[in-house]
Amino acid sequence: MKVEVTTLDGQPMSAEHATVPIGAVLHIAPAFIATAIDEDSGIETTIEARFASDRGRYIPMTIVNRAIREEFDELRLRHTAPQAIVQAAVPHCITLTMQEGSDSHVVTISDLTGSEGRILPPWLVEAVTKRGAKDERWDAIEILYATAALASLPPVKLISFELDVPERTAGDWIQKSRAAGRLLGLKSNVGRPASES
Repeated sequence: MKVEVTTLDGQPMSAEHATVPIGAVLHIAPAFIATAIDEDSGIETTIEARFASDRGRYIPMTIVNRAIREEFDELRLRHTAPQAIVQAAVPHCITLTMQEGSDSHVVTISDLTGSEGRILPPWLVEAVTKRGAKDERWDAIEILYATAALASLPPVKLISFELDVPERTAGDWIQKSRAAGRLLGLKSNVGRPASES
């Protein structure tokens, strides 16, 4: 699903709009508007969401569905599922600073997105899952946890899927990352808890 993500005033979402610090190394946009068109049903859905710090996630504040052609699926117009749209929009709203030698630059998580619908590129997954790769691992856990938690998805499942590790390992890494101070301001009540995940 292709989702267009903008700021509340209609500017295309970019790294400069992520002004709210969260976790140890991330920043997020305080709000966004995401628009998705479902060509099959003939429905356009627009969602305005705002970050709620007390909940640690984006909360949809407005959802507007409209038909974009004469023949459309009336049932889908009344019953769209905004979760997939929010999930696709969130990586555009999270940034981190990449260090390359003496150079550093800010990127959105969507800039990192790998192939086949994965958030992390294969080279980063390989680095993270090596024994002893603590800093890289905690960076990846923070990125994945934030992506899941902000979109109200289960972090353990996303981390397990992205890093190709058992859910038990993903839960353990979440606990260790939190103990290392990497998940400040991030919380999730979705899915199997990983001790305050």
